[in-house]
Amino acid sequence: MQVLALRGAITLERDERDHLLERVERLLAEMIERNSLSHDDLISILFTATPDIHSVFPAVAARQMGLGDVPLICAQELSIEGAMPLCVRVLIHTNTELTRSELRHVYLEEARTLRDDLAE
Repeated sequence: MQVLALRGAITLERDERDHLLERVERLLAEMIERNSLSHDDLISILFTATPDIHSVFPAVAARQMGLGDVPLICAQELSIEGAMPLCVRVLIHTNTELTRSELRHVYLEEARTLRDDLAE
């Protein structure tokens, strides 16, 4: 077993609490499912949000999923001209039997364009 980092991102249609929580929960569920992770595999989760997101901390979605005992932290993305708006990014540190090349990073909605090198 080794520690690896798993990436993901999703965009929002609007900065609204329930919408953000639904999208982030969907992203986390996909990241966990696609990589066959269990709750106990999760070491920590870092969330970043673009500066145009103000409605709620993305980590609230993880707490609502029962991940409140996993260390969670949120940060704001740099305000870069031309950057994708209304985007939440996630970095999960996890214990896994997978190799780095077997990890399945998850980019949903418009965030898919951030990683066009990924098959999904």
